[in-house]
Amino acid sequence: MPEGSDTGSSTEHDRPAPTAKVIRTPRLAFLGVVVLLLGTFFFFVGAPAFLWWLMSLPVAVGVWVLRTQTTVSESGLDPRTVFGSRHLDWAQVEGLRIPKRGFVRAHLTDGSEVTLPAVSYDRLRDLITASDGRIPDLFTAAEEAEERAWAERAAAEKSDEEAAEKTAPETESKAPDDTADERD
Repeated sequence: MPEGSDTGSSTEHDRPAPTAKVIRTPRLAFLGVVVLLLGTFFFFVGAPAFLWWLMSLPVAVGVWVLRTQTTVSESGLDPRTVFGSRHLDWAQVEGLRIPKRGFVRAHLTDGSEVTLPAVSYDRLRDLITASDGRIPDLFTAAEEAEERAWAERAAAEKSDEEAAEKTAPETESKAPDDTADERD
């Protein structure tokens, strides 16, 4: 092949392209948009001159469902909201905060927090998997801690049983002597 030909293989084409995991709001949320549309439509039909603005609510919620997402890639996190987006390098992310309600928040090295849209507690495992080890697996750590605690409890119970078995022969050896006294 001539030098500089585009038809040959090269190392750039052999490498797989870096993949990014996109975590979105579930598309089932569009069912809520349809219900909202039906609910506002009947009011709109009753007084269109005054309630025309109600029809913008389902549109706004639909745009929110389509737009909000968090992209996890090799370079970092890219949270995107309805009105903007931001890039966070992995070096900036210090940890995660998991609130009782709402979306997970990334705690940054400068002390601030950034909400990760569409990443709630039920999608946290997707975020951990997509981070490729940059975010520690909280679920595995909890399972390992439970296994260690169970093993420690089992070892303690076993040692208690062994101690009980050692004291049991001493009481059994005393029992025949007592019965011998009763026979005399």
